[in-house]
Amino acid sequence: MSATQAPVTEGAPLFREILAVHAVMTRGAELVVRSFTGLAGGAAVDTKTLVTTVQWFVDFVRRHRRSEDELLWPVLRERCPEAVRSLDLLGEEGDSLAEGLDELESGIARIAEERRVGGSVSWGHAMKEGTLTSRRIRDGLAEHFAVVEPLLRGLLRKPLDEDVLELRKAVADGVRRGGPHLVFGLLEHPEPVPGRDHVYAAFPPPVRWARGMLVNRFRGTLKDLAAD
Repeated sequence: MSATQAPVTEGAPLFREILAVHAVMTRGAELVVRSFTGLAGGAAVDTKTLVTTVQWFVDFVRRHRRSEDELLWPVLRERCPEAVRSLDLLGEEGDSLAEGLDELESGIARIAEERRVGGSVSWGHAMKEGTLTSRRIRDGLAEHFAVVEPLLRGLLRKPLDEDVLELRKAVADGVRRGGPHLVFGLLEHPEPVPGRDHVYAAFPPPVRWARGMLVNRFRGTLKDLAAD
């Protein structure tokens, strides 16, 4: 193994890191569902916070999927030919997820435009649509990860050499940009996620040093979303 190649032992921590990122998305999806459901039920949800949270969530999931498509799946197809059929099926599911994200983004845009007035037919439709779409996305992500995680577990048990560097890049690129209070908070709430320290390492030192402050800000977000 050359000096530029990563040790085989990198596979285990990388898998935990991927699981932690998946937890951010599943918990984020559940948070969005609860917030839309509360809003529809008359809870005191701050719509400005709902808008920014949903925008972050949509962007986070899209960036993660892009990293999977560009870096994770090519390595998996090459190293695990037996997984190709499963990956093809994931591609079909990914189309449905992309449509759901587009719908959620469109709905939250309408809510953002009308949040000062509310009560309109368009507002009510966007609220109902957001509730249904967010549930569909939450369930779709759960099904997606149920297939992906066993595939990645198998891949990361094999000698990876320099491939692990690209895989780690795929994970890190998906978490560094925007919303660190949401990433940190979802890693910690309702209980700490194994592998979260590997995700924290993707952030610059000043952001890591502000971890306590960011988690406190997340708690405020939960209150604004009537989800604490």
